[in-house]
Amino acid sequence: MNILIVRVSSLGDVVHNMPMVADIRRHYPDANIDWVVEEAYTSLVRLNPHVRKIIPIALRRWRKSLGSAATRAEIAAFYRQLRHEAYDVVFDTQGLLKTSVVMRMARLAPGGKRVGLANATEGSGYEPLSRIFHTQSVPVGLHTHAVLRARTVAAVALGYAPDGAADFSLGAPTPDNSPGWLPQHPYAVFFHGTARAAKQWAPEHWVAVAQALHARNLPVLLPWGNPKEKQAAEHLGALMPDATVLPALPLTEAVTLVRRAALVVGLDTGLTHIAAAYCRPTVELYCDSPRWKTEGNWSPFIANLGDTGQAPDVAQVLLAIDGVLSAQAAA
Repeated sequence: MNILIVRVSSLGDVVHNMPMVADIRRHYPDANIDWVVEEAYTSLVRLNPHVRKIIPIALRRWRKSLGSAATRAEIAAFYRQLRHEAYDVVFDTQGLLKTSVVMRMARLAPGGKRVGLANATEGSGYEPLSRIFHTQSVPVGLHTHAVLRARTVAAVALGYAPDGAADFSLGAPTPDNSPGWLPQHPYAVFFHGTARAAKQWAPEHWVAVAQALHARNLPVLLPWGNPKEKQAAEHLGALMPDATVLPALPLTEAVTLVRRAALVVGLDTGLTHIAAAYCRPTVELYCDSPRWKTEGNWSPFIANLGDTGQAPDVAQVLLAIDGVLSAQAAA
């Protein structure tokens, strides 16, 4: 059976689709599973050994230069690659018109079907018009976790129950070398940057946690993803007793950073969710987003704090750090 998954973005949502792949592989060991994903995230999907072929798409880049001959040539090449294989099932777990159009472009095998979401979950970007391209639309509960939502779509379409713990099946980047900036001693990572100001945590809180980790001889590494986040990292680093602002990191090095970390404390962002997917000791901070949608609920090494409009305080975070580190030490 040939299966295609269309989940192009964002980083956290791509991560949360991974257990769907493991479920399919467990119930259909001989299935060929391909994935259409934004070009920036291909290196992450490549870490999943259950995915046979990755088909990169560049919607974010193409829409800026649709009139150029080079862009049109790239789109034509993408279409040819998408149509090369005939698929028995094509899944669109994003539920947008643009992703359903990609689903429709894929070539079906005789008797094949296109499967997507029948409805939105609360606060999602779902577009009902996407259903016009479905052969089968799968309903999900209003408050269904992002991981379970994708697992449910696949399970209903393929005839099994989405049971068992979420299996992200993420391997190590190859080669899994240590970048020059990576410490050889234990360290913590703070994923402090987020696009929306309301989701940020107060700088003085980050500093207080860093001071507590300094007492544990656990230095802090501060990554960033854009100039504004770099400026924020430099500001935080100057106030912390033992912190290092990292250079710009490609996604594969960010994954290595996470995999080697003794502790990750982060906002509701893609890289924090990658840490949780690897079951590293992780404290997820929800300052202005609903925790139920993406919280790491599959491991005792993950703590989830806060909720929409209810940012956690420092004492809660320090207690959660004690909890996840103790859980790992006892494992």
